[in-house]
Amino acid sequence: MDELLTPAEMVQADALADDTPTLMAAAGRAVARAVMQHYAPCRTLVLCGPGNNGGDGKVAAEYLRLSGWPVTMRGLHDATVEETAKAALVIDALFGAGLSRDISAPVAALLRAARRIVAVDVPSGLDGATGAVRGYAPQAELTVTFFRLKPGHLLYPGRGLCGRLLLRDIGMPDWVLEQVRPLTWRNGPAQWALPARQPTGHKYVNGDVTVLCGTMPGAARLAAAAARRAGAGMVTLAAEAPMILPEAGLIVRDSSLAELLRDKRRTVFVCGPGLGRASSWKLAQLIAAGNRKIVADADALTACAGTPERLRGTAVITPHEGEFSRVFGPPGPDRLEAARRAARQTGAVTVLKGADTVIAAPDGRAMINDNAPPWLATGGTGDVLAGLIAALLAQGMEDFAAACAAVWLHGAAAQKIGPGLIAEDIPPVLGPLMDEVRKGKKEAAL
Repeated sequence: MDELLTPAEMVQADALADDTPTLMAAAGRAVARAVMQHYAPCRTLVLCGPGNNGGDGKVAAEYLRLSGWPVTMRGLHDATVEETAKAALVIDALFGAGLSRDISAPVAALLRAARRIVAVDVPSGLDGATGAVRGYAPQAELTVTFFRLKPGHLLYPGRGLCGRLLLRDIGMPDWVLEQVRPLTWRNGPAQWALPARQPTGHKYVNGDVTVLCGTMPGAARLAAAAARRAGAGMVTLAAEAPMILPEAGLIVRDSSLAELLRDKRRTVFVCGPGLGRASSWKLAQLIAAGNRKIVADADALTACAGTPERLRGTAVITPHEGEFSRVFGPPGPDRLEAARRAARQTGAVTVLKGADTVIAAPDGRAMINDNAPPWLATGGTGDVLAGLIAALLAQGMEDFAAACAAVWLHGAAAQKIGPGLIAEDIPPVLGPLMDEVRKGKKEAAL
């Protein structure tokens, strides 16, 4: 159930199912049951809007009333701020995820007066396609939605406003997805398969990663460490000058880029972490050489400020919001579409990093990643991610799958490590974590 449906796609799915009364009844009952599971009976006000969302609310109100709850139901024109403020619990069934305009000031005042809110589908005012707020949206304690999640449930600020998110089955047939054909998913191991090590393989079979290193080697070393731990057979730190590093087994070369490119085994390059803007010309040389997978990050992206076409020929780009803004312009409230647009412009899988990282392919496919804990936001973790992506590419994963898997593993590793994480903590966790994922998929297939 990892497909994410936009509000428009959900409308299409509803039309294909062609059973609105039954689905509405099931949705309303699901809301009422969720309320009874999470709250003791209390003075409850159900605010019902004019559409299907309001219909779900009416069913929920009746179900709660029959279960002995003290319930009042109000529509948009008879609800008051005073009554809303007195309610111990408010069920927000005013507007669903497909809201196409900002909510009005009187509606916002109603929602601001509520002490505790359970939202039906999304908190009113939240755009289900983007997670953006249309004028105002309240903070819900609990949100109950149906059939499939929407992008706005996982994208901030929507993700934060939904509170605890419950997805409920209401009898919508899965076959509607074959006709809706969504292009967005929640990122997770069900969407990709990690490369398996062959018993008879050797180091070059497991792929070669070259990390270009500038005069500040720390970031490049982090990328190299991640690539090694994630299973790349050979990892080379290509330095501009001879240097001594403490890591045993890390190959360091001060060869020219032209010499490195003559070695056909060097199939994957990481370009950008610690490279320095003065060395960013190396990205152009890598692209011109052709037949190389390039992960472009950090300084390589900054060097392309305002000229995204210079990134054509890269396999994966990994900008955070600042780097994205410098290259493509601000992503705006629709991060999902911004990442898709960047992927189309460059022909590269685009990883728009953040608490709600979006991975977009040039063909329109996209994943939203929601497993990254807040302590992952610390210096150097982006360099680790670049090396991890490169390792998966070197081992034969397709560009989009490699980027999606790396982003998820990155977040999962951070969860295992816990608060206080520093970037150097992540690489040692990757090998055991990848083994857990492989075993989990094998067990699920039995």
